[in-house]
Amino acid sequence: MKFITGLLAAVLLLAGMGASHAVVRIADDRGGRIGTYVDRYQSLRSSGETVIIDGLCASACTIVLGAVPHSRICVTSHANLGFHAAWDFGANGRAITNPEATQMLYSMYPAPIRRWIASRGGLTPRMIFLRGKTLQAMFRPCYLDAQASASRPR
Repeated sequence: MKFITGLLAAVLLLAGMGASHAVVRIADDRGGRIGTYVDRYQSLRSSGETVIIDGLCASACTIVLGAVPHSRICVTSHANLGFHAAWDFGANGRAITNPEATQMLYSMYPAPIRRWIASRGGLTPRMIFLRGKTLQAMFRPCYLDAQASASRPR
């Protein structure tokens, strides 16, 4: 019954959405190349779409926090942000930290995110996760988890 109620709510919600109320759902994004995400999120910023973080958004995915206005980002109870230092492949094929790219990445984040990262030792090769009540205190909640489930993943 809960599934049917959620599905019905999502259908009604989406039926009433116009183009200005389009949503992008992030649910299982492990990140990738910083430049790819900067480009993707610049077009998302221009689109006016709302971003629903409804699962893992790690590494370069987290650039969305600085690229899209805070008022257009919401988080569900499943949201989980993962942060680490930027890296490149070294001459021997191993990952090496890129201090310049790490600083650029860090500077893109809103002040509350930078403070949270700094309180955990900064961006290092080790992944740190922001989720639960701490994350929910920084971003508005998504009104319906059903809304996130019915939206197209990105």
